[in-house]
Amino acid sequence: MDHPSYPAPGAPVRAGVPEHGRVPKYYAVKAHVARLVEELGEGGALPTERDLAVRYEVSRETVRQALRELLLEGRLRRQGRGTVVAGPKLEQPLALASYTEGVRRQGRTPGRRLVTLERFAAPAPLAADLGLGAGEDVWHMERVLLADDERMGLESTYVAVARAPRLDVEFDPDSSFYAYLRDRLGAGFGDADERIETVLATPREALLIGTPPALPMLLLHRLSRDADGRPLERVRSLYRGDRFSFTTRLG
Repeated sequence: MDHPSYPAPGAPVRAGVPEHGRVPKYYAVKAHVARLVEELGEGGALPTERDLAVRYEVSRETVRQALRELLLEGRLRRQGRGTVVAGPKLEQPLALASYTEGVRRQGRTPGRRLVTLERFAAPAPLAADLGLGAGEDVWHMERVLLADDERMGLESTYVAVARAPRLDVEFDPDSSFYAYLRDRLGAGFGDADERIETVLATPREALLIGTPPALPMLLLHRLSRDADGRPLERVRSLYRGDRFSFTTRLG
């Protein structure tokens, strides 16, 4: 019995071909378009759906399904009324480092756009997370995450007002909150608990990030503690599944 050849790292096992060997028509078109994507390179314009349907002798709906998957995977992106080849995904390390630092390491320009900065009395669950009494004041800061002015995600940060009493007047929302805590407030990071799940954005979140509501998102929940083990911040980060991946080193 012949052994199947091993795929390239990250490629689907057996190139996505089922054991019975019958490949769905849209998947065959997707494979053809994927090769075309490699030839065109980043920013290259894809032929129209009509032209692709004629080239591969299939219906436009079959082409549309193939393109839909490549868009969801982040290999293509819409530009105006056309479709172009997307650049590589941003790799964010799963570490106690800020979004700003992670983006800069890849030669991109990070940014954040403030949506909300509000002060309110913490409900019991949030107060417990932050080591506060119910009703103590917390800041909620919501920002759109940018890389080279492209919207990448949405971040909500919760921190006790007692920790950062002048956040609303001292902090530049376009800068790293981690750097502000460390350099301005002297709050050293100790460790953190983090959980990752796949979700769909709400209509409001999709509007802020500029993506279709059906686009899968990567949702990170993080509770950080300072060097003394006291809760420091609660962060909810929503990243575009088509533009982000996460890396870590296991030992």
